[in-house]
Amino acid sequence: MPDAAQTPTPDAPRARLASLSGLDRVRGMRDGTLPGPPIGETLGFRIAEAEAGRVVVEAVPGPAHANTTGQPHGGWYGAVLDTCMACAVLTTVPAGSSYTTLEYRVNVTRPVPLGTRVRAEGLVQHAGRSTGVARGEIRGAEDGILYATGSTTCLIMSAG
Repeated sequence: MPDAAQTPTPDAPRARLASLSGLDRVRGMRDGTLPGPPIGETLGFRIAEAEAGRVVVEAVPGPAHANTTGQPHGGWYGAVLDTCMACAVLTTVPAGSSYTTLEYRVNVTRPVPLGTRVRAEGLVQHAGRSTGVARGEIRGAEDGILYATGSTTCLIMSAG
């Protein structure tokens, strides 16, 4: 699902990234002017929308993402939700700052059928100087069916 423009380069210039606000970084990943998260290519997702405090990731689970029962592995839901929620937090940090996920929680309400396009939306609930909190949902892109919910706390830190 990700396009070639989102394939990361080994050395994205750190100085350039540090000079950008978090919102500009996430918009760059969305637009393909900055490398997206490498895991997106592996797990079939990409950043589709980005605004202050909100990020949408589009994803399609395939057979390579299945567990032993033929449904998407719980780690797939976790990675997709972690990306939309943590990137939503990233949109709130100023230039010279970064983040890392401190903890996240995922609740799968029903399995996503393999091959189904979904949208995972992350929304910031708190954006402070040292922490950010967000919630997220994975829903069917065509029908809006709720597949999973999540929450995260991120640590905000200096990029230097």
